[in-house]
Amino acid sequence: MKRIYILSLIAVLFVGITGCGDDFLEVQPTEFLSAEQVAEAAENNPDVVAGSVAGIYTLMFETGTGGTNLDHDDFGQKGYDIFSDFLSSDMALSASAYGWYRRTCELTETVDYTNNTNYKPWRYYYRLIRSANTVIATLGGNDVIPENDENKHLMGQAKALRAYCYFYLTQFYALEYEPSKEILPIYTDPSQPNQAKSTTAEVFALMESDLTDAISLLENFTRTGKHQVNKFVAKGLLAYVYASMGDEKLSEAKSMTEDVISNGGFTLMDSTEVVYTGDASIGGFRDVSTPGWIWGVDLTLDNGLDLVSWWGQMDIFTYSYQMAGDKKSMDIGLYNSIPDNDIRKGQFYPDPSSSNYLIPFNKFYPADRTTGAQRNIETDYVYMRVAEMYLLNAEVSAKLGQDEAARASLKEVVSHRMADASYIDGLSGQALQDEIYLQTRIELWGEGKSYLAMKRNKATTVRGSNHLSLQGESIPYNDPRLTFEIPIEEIQNNPLMDSGNK
Repeated sequence: MKRIYILSLIAVLFVGITGCGDDFLEVQPTEFLSAEQVAEAAENNPDVVAGSVAGIYTLMFETGTGGTNLDHDDFGQKGYDIFSDFLSSDMALSASAYGWYRRTCELTETVDYTNNTNYKPWRYYYRLIRSANTVIATLGGNDVIPENDENKHLMGQAKALRAYCYFYLTQFYALEYEPSKEILPIYTDPSQPNQAKSTTAEVFALMESDLTDAISLLENFTRTGKHQVNKFVAKGLLAYVYASMGDEKLSEAKSMTEDVISNGGFTLMDSTEVVYTGDASIGGFRDVSTPGWIWGVDLTLDNGLDLVSWWGQMDIFTYSYQMAGDKKSMDIGLYNSIPDNDIRKGQFYPDPSSSNYLIPFNKFYPADRTTGAQRNIETDYVYMRVAEMYLLNAEVSAKLGQDEAARASLKEVVSHRMADASYIDGLSGQALQDEIYLQTRIELWGEGKSYLAMKRNKATTVRGSNHLSLQGESIPYNDPRLTFEIPIEEIQNNPLMDSGNK
C-alpha cells in the first residue's frame, strides 16, 4: 500500500499545543505561533518541525509552486526537469497543439526577464529555501547541532534541501562556473532583508557546507520513505555540486559517487525496468520502490495531481498533452546515435510516419497502457537514481585521467543495456569522455539531467530535424538563451538587484 506523505504543519502544531493546558491558550489567543514558540516546542516535540520538513517535500510536487495558478507547466521539480531537457535540446518539441513550452523551445522566453518563465523557477527554489531556513532557524540556527536525534535528522534534511535549491539556481541562472562572478542572492535566515548577489564561489561554498553538515547529521537516519533526503541523497547532491565546479573538486565528486554506489544498497535498473518488454506490471519509471531509485516521491490519488503534472505533460498513456498533441520526443540525432542492439532504442516510438515518432512510450508508462487512461496521477516521480552515480563517477574519473576506472563504471551501466559492451575497452582520453557524455544523455533522457551534463561537459548540441524550431542549429552550453534571466519581480522588489546575470 502506498503511504500519503503530506503532513500539515497546522495540524502538527495543533497536536503540539493541545497538551499545553489552558494557560498557554490564554496567553496566546491567536491562530499563529511565533518562531520562538515553535523553537521552544520543537525541543520537546520534533513533530512540530517534522511537519514543516514534510511540507517542503510536498512543495516539490505541488502545482502552482512557481507562483502561477493556471500555468500547466508549474508543478514543482519535475516541471523544471522538462524545461531543462528542452533547453539541452535532447528533448524535441515535435508537435505543438496547445503551445506549452513552444516559446521556451524557440529560446525566446529565457532572454526576456519580464516573461513569467523566468519567474517560476526563481520563485519555486527561493520558496523552498525560505521554508528550509525557517526549519533551520527553528532548530537553533545554521551553526547549531541539535541534541535530539530526530531534530538532528530534520536539520540535516533542511540543509540538504537548501543546498539542492541553490544548486539548481546556479545551473539555471548562471552561464557557467565562474567563481568570481556575482550570480545569486544568498539567504540563510528567514528574517534576512533583501540581499545583493553573492559570487559563484560563495554560493558553492554554502552548498558544500550545507551538504557536508547534512551528511554528518543524517549518519544514523533511517528514512520512512524515499521522498526523504538521507545521507546518500545528500552525497549524490554533493557529487553534482563538486562535478559542476570542474577540476578543483573532481576527486571529491568521485569519492561521493563511489560511496553511494558501494554503500547505498541501490541496484541498477535492469532491462525489464527501463523498457517495456510485454509485461506492463513492471517498469515504466513509475514506482518509487524500484531498487535503482535513490530519491523519489510516492504519489497517490490523495495528492490530487492530474493533467497539471509531469505525467500530464510527458506520458501518452495519461490524459495528457503528450496524448493530445504537444509531442515531446527524443532528438532524432541522439536517437540515431543509439545502436540497434541497445535496448534503450526500444523506449521510443519507432514509426517515422506517425505523430508519435520518438516519444518515450516504452520508457514512461503506467500499468494500464491504454492511451489517456490515467486521469488522476498515482504513478511516482523519480528525482535521482543510482545510474546517475555510475555515469557521474565515470565522467569525473575520465576527466581525472583515470581511464580504467572510468571504463569500469561506464561498462556497469552499458552492459545492462546491450549484450556486448566490450567496445568501451578500446576508448581512452577524449573519446572516452565523449562516450560517457553520450551514454549519460541516452540513459537519463527525459529525467532532467541532460542539461546538467551539458553544462559540466561544456558541450555544444545540434538540434535535429524533428524540432519545430532552430533545426540544425549548433547551440553551445553557454549560449545566453539556455539560462534564465533574473525575473522582473526580483528586480522590482529587491533594490540591491540588477538583471545582468548573463
